[in-house]
Amino acid sequence: MTGNTALMRNPSHKSLPPAPGAQPDDSSTSERRAADAEMARVLRTEPFRMALDSSGAGIAHWKHDPLHDVVEPMSHHVIMAYNGVMQRMERRSGKSVAIGTFRPGALIIIPEGSSSRWDIPKPVDVVQLYLPDAILKRVADEAGTAGPADLLERTAHPDPITSRLLLSAADTLEGHGALDTLFRHQLTDLLATRLLAAHAGSPTTFQPTMGGLSPKVLLRAIERLRSDSDADVSLDALASDAGLSRFHFCRSFKESTGLSPHAWLRQHRLEQAMNMLRESDDSIVSIAAALGYSSQTAFAAAFKKLTDETPSDWRRRVR
Repeated sequence: MTGNTALMRNPSHKSLPPAPGAQPDDSSTSERRAADAEMARVLRTEPFRMALDSSGAGIAHWKHDPLHDVVEPMSHHVIMAYNGVMQRMERRSGKSVAIGTFRPGALIIIPEGSSSRWDIPKPVDVVQLYLPDAILKRVADEAGTAGPADLLERTAHPDPITSRLLLSAADTLEGHGALDTLFRHQLTDLLATRLLAAHAGSPTTFQPTMGGLSPKVLLRAIERLRSDSDADVSLDALASDAGLSRFHFCRSFKESTGLSPHAWLRQHRLEQAMNMLRESDDSIVSIAAALGYSSQTAFAAAFKKLTDETPSDWRRRVR
C-alpha cells in the first residue's frame, strides 16, 4: 500500500484473473468490472488515496509503474488528469491508434464499456474520476439538455480547466466524513457538467444561473449545515430539502452566498475550530473529534491549509 485509502469497497479485484488481449466489448453491462477493480488489476498496485460511494462513483489518486496492457471494459466512465513528467504514450482500440503526449493539463477519457491497449513507458502520477453513466444522465436531465449524453474517447486531450478541477480533488479529502462526501458529490456534478459541455458527442450549453435561493430556503439549508447533530448534510439531502435538483441547488446556493455548499461548510467548521481553540482549554485531539475529523493529524492538516498555521501555533498566537 502506497498511501491512505479514504473509503474503499471490498477489494474483490485481487481474485480476478488476468485480462486477455483486447477484445470487442460484447459483454453485458453487468459483466463489466467496476472502474476501481479494473484499475487495480491493470495497474498492479493499490491507490495512493481513494474515496468511493456505494455506486462506485468516486475519486482515486494513483502512482504506478509503466503500463503495457489492455484495459478491459468498465461499468463507469473514467476521466484522468495527469500530474507527472511529460512523456509520449500510445492507445490502441481495435485498428485505431492514438498517440499523445502526457503533460499537465492533459485529459484522458475512457467511456463506459470502452476497451483499449495502453503503452506508457514511464511511471505515472494520475488522478481519476469514476463516473457512473446514471450521474452523467441525471446532470444532463437536471440541466434541461436535449440529446444523448455520450462521452467522447479522449487521449491526452488538452483541457487545463477540467484537469485542474480533478487534480484539486487529490488534496482536498480532509479526513472529515461530511465535508469529504459533500465535496466529492459537488465536484462530481461539476465535472459532469464540464464533460457534457466540452467532451460529449452533442456538446451542451448551460444557461447562466438566474437568482439564488429564497430567504426561507437559504435559512433552512444553512441551519442544516450548521447543525451539530448527525443531520444529513449530503448534497442529496440539502437539495431535497430545498425542493431542487442537486444541479440547481448548488448553483443557487452559490448565487446566494458566494460560496459552494462545501466551501461554506468548511468555513463554518474553521470558525468553530477557532472559537474552541480560543475560548476553551480542550486538547487538539478533543477538538478534532468534536468537529468530526477522523484524527488530530487530519484536523491539523485541514486547519493549516486554510490558515497557514497549525492549531497549536494559532492558539498560542491569539491567546
